Amino acid sequence: MNPYDLPGIDIAWCPGCGNFSILKTVKDTLAGLDIPQNQVVYVSGIGQAAKIPQYVNASYFNGLHGRALPVATAIKMSNPGLTVIAEGGDGDMYGEGGNHFIHTIRRNPDIAHFVHNNMVYGLTKGQASPTTPVGMKTPVQINGVTNEPFNPIAVALALDAPFIARAYSADIAQLKDILRQAILFKGYALVDILHPCVTFNKLNTYQWYKENTYYLDSSHDPSDRQKAFGIAVAGGKLALGVIYRHEGKPTLTDNLHVYRETRDPLYLRKPDRKKLGEIIRSKSE
Repeated sequence: MNPYDLPGIDIAWCPGCGNFSILKTVKDTLAGLDIPQNQVVYVSGIGQAAKIPQYVNASYFNGLHGRALPVATAIKMSNPGLTVIAEGGDGDMYGEGGNHFIHTIRRNPDIAHFVHNNMVYGLTKGQASPTTPVGMKTPVQINGVTNEPFNPIAVALALDAPFIARAYSADIAQLKDILRQAILFKGYALVDILHPCVTFNKLNTYQWYKENTYYLDSSHDPSDRQKAFGIAVAGGKLALGVIYRHEGKPTLTDNLHVYRETRDPLYLRKPDRKKLGEIIRSKSE
């Protein structure tokens, strides 16, 4: 039995949803890395994908809509030894959480960021999300979407995120490999996971993804940022795989003064009461 399994739970996803394969693959990946459950913390906001921490036998924090990344960052800052994963949908992470997406990349915390991108809002009955294609009709955009879709890969590249990948929920082996790389990577690691919404998105189906994606081959150099930009903004089929990888970029924890002498988590540290008293007195004079 996978130690990350929670048997007998009621999973609130539609039959056929890509979230199921993502959930199983994430649990299998964590188990394969042999990370103790008490060393893993899942963080999410609101949405169908954001329910995933409730289905994993590990510690988790469900926050407000779009607010998973600042919480995940704070958890990693307070205890650098934890494996911290922020997970949610394209609306939650790129819409309500779009500002946090940008500034988390700038800070470069050592966290994995998994985004379930089904190009629609699944929890709130199918209105357009930031990644919905132009022309798609929804219960809200009845005449078709007119806004250009948000490109998370290009934005992450523009901000020099050190690990950027795109995966597809139905290709389990490739998805597992990409998730594994992201979890082990030192620094912020984005994995944009394409998957169908079988109820509300009748355009981007399993067949559509099969016909409109391709895998980067061994000739691709993930350290070449300029070529990665070209892949990110190219029209036509969507590239899958590790698009960009930049080793050695200092993380947020590396840059924090409090961790320069020791990496002990904050909860294990004893305050210097004498020094604290001196600071308080200096401020009251």
